[in-house]
Order: sequence, then structure tokens, then C-alpha cells
Amino acid sequence: MEKISINTEIIKLDAFLKWCGAATLGSEAKMYIQEGEVKVNGEVEVRRGKKLKKGDIVEINEEIYEIV
Repeated sequence: MEKISINTEIIKLDAFLKWCGAATLGSEAKMYIQEGEVKVNGEVEVRRGKKLKKGDIVEINEEIYEIV
């Protein structure tokens, strides 16, 4: 599990995927999310505007990220 630090209270899911390097473009992040390839705290998440906070766990492409 990789720990990813954010410097705000919340971050949207699509922005987080770019921040952690799982997606290089916003359109790529959107595609991953719409195709159901992203889990937040163990649940498939299809809303790219989902607000994430510290302590949330994001899974994509067999990679796991914890927001700290």
C-alpha cells in the first residue's frame, strides 16, 4: 500500500488519480472511473467527483493508495 499525502481537506477522485500517478490525464481518470475500475474503501465508485479525505483507501489496477 502506497501512502499519498494531500495538502487539502478533500480531493475529488479524478484529481486524486492524477495526483497519485494512476492516471496521466483527466480523460484517462474519467475512463477508469466510468468503467468501474476504481474502488474507494472497498466499494466500486463511478462518481468522478466523489470527495476523498484522509484515511480513505483507493484501489486501481491492483495498486492500493491510502490518503494521508
